[in-house]
Amino acid sequence: MLLTVLAEGTPNGIWYPVILGILVVLAGIVLFCGSIYVLLGTNLGARLGFLVAFTSLAGFMCILTLLWCTTASPLNTLKGRIPQWKVAEVVKSPEKAKTTAVHDIKQKSNIAATTEASNVKAAVDAALVTKVSTPTIKYTPNDNRFATFEDVTKYEVLQTWEIGGSRPKFWKGEFTHSTQYAVVQFCEVTDTSQSQPFGLPPLPPECNTAQGAKTGYVVLSRDLGSLRVPPFVAFLIALVMFGLGLLALHWREKDEMALAAAKAGPVAVPSRDDSELAKV
Repeated sequence: MLLTVLAEGTPNGIWYPVILGILVVLAGIVLFCGSIYVLLGTNLGARLGFLVAFTSLAGFMCILTLLWCTTASPLNTLKGRIPQWKVAEVVKSPEKAKTTAVHDIKQKSNIAATTEASNVKAAVDAALVTKVSTPTIKYTPNDNRFATFEDVTKYEVLQTWEIGGSRPKFWKGEFTHSTQYAVVQFCEVTDTSQSQPFGLPPLPPECNTAQGAKTGYVVLSRDLGSLRVPPFVAFLIALVMFGLGLLALHWREKDEMALAAAKAGPVAVPSRDDSELAKV
């Protein structure tokens, strides 16, 4: 009854996923962690049971977060930004770009492979095509600052070049990447939809050579992202908690050993006179 009232009386998006997500997390902690603590507390005592439960949970989180850091694709885990190409500017010629590294990129040795050119084109399409807002997604003028065409059929990518990038080897003292850049040449295509009779395939797209046609170059930079940074930070936090738990258990064991020694009392050491009498 209470859950129904809360679901109907709260604004859209507050109950689900905010309030419901918080309740699910709290219920999971109480049911799973709480049940383990109850079992340990009844056998080891409240304080020692809490230390054992806390240290065990921290150790489990160390293993789990380490797996998050080493998996090929950490799905349903903490993760940062995925690597992607980001558009830096659109210019008439690479020589006029603000990015000085791409001024001499138009060389045969810098032509991108087909697979990588396809990845770059996806970022170009997202930047050059105008984004239309919907009732659920609102776009700002900044989102369409590079928009030039209504859809991807209005232009054609002629060539893609890449330059920069590196593969650092940490065992050689290399810990940073050099920035990778890409330049994509595009042109506006002529409308050939009515040039062929019905039933025949359309003609291949051709660049519009008329004056005022939209042509240019898109300059992109590679964002390596931070996909594994959150799992690594979580691993460090779990490792610190695990170390604190082990340290607390060690201190408790030392206190118990000192208390047991104190209860046993001092050990009597025989004097010299008593040793001589014992020999007689």
